[in-house]
Amino acid sequence: MPKIHLITKNEYSNHLHDRNDNFSRKLKIRSYKQNQKIARTRRQRGYNWEDTLVKRFNSLSQWKAFRLGSPSVALPDILAVNNKQSTIFTIEAKSGTGTTLQVPFDQIIRCLNWTNHFELYKTRKVILAFKFLSKKRIGVGKYENRQLREFYKVWDESEKITDCVCTYDGVTYAISDGTRQKLVLKDYLMPFKSKHRIII
Repeated sequence: MPKIHLITKNEYSNHLHDRNDNFSRKLKIRSYKQNQKIARTRRQRGYNWEDTLVKRFNSLSQWKAFRLGSPSVALPDILAVNNKQSTIFTIEAKSGTGTTLQVPFDQIIRCLNWTNHFELYKTRKVILAFKFLSKKRIGVGKYENRQLREFYKVWDESEKITDCVCTYDGVTYAISDGTRQKLVLKDYLMPFKSKHRIII
């Protein structure tokens, strides 16, 4: 007759604790991997949008545009120049599947710093380029179709520098101290054509 091993209450409690620890560890690993995947997807979207804008500028005879690098190096996403027209743009490009896209205040500051350094150019502007993709995120891994939209807003240097948000309808507002505040930015007519550009 097989022997029956009796476990104490403490042993049973330790067993449950170890099992919960293992489960929590697996959840953390899975969550970390999911977050990495989401971050890679967002970076890829951002790169594709920047690359599209650079190609549009470079398809024009008088314009030259460059991607300047990642956000970690404190540079604008794109620098575009037209020497014949003495024009320079620094551009922050945002794209996504949500209903809003946000440009943090520090990214606006770095764009302004760059445009202000190039004093020889008569026209110097900070452009916020927003692209709302043709699929709208409605849940984790769930999307619905919608119209692809692009908005190009020129930053008003008379405004207090804050986080700037653009909605899918093209309305802009500021976020300061966690509260939503009025911020009206004008649409800018870019030198290239886009069938997805919306002007409000």
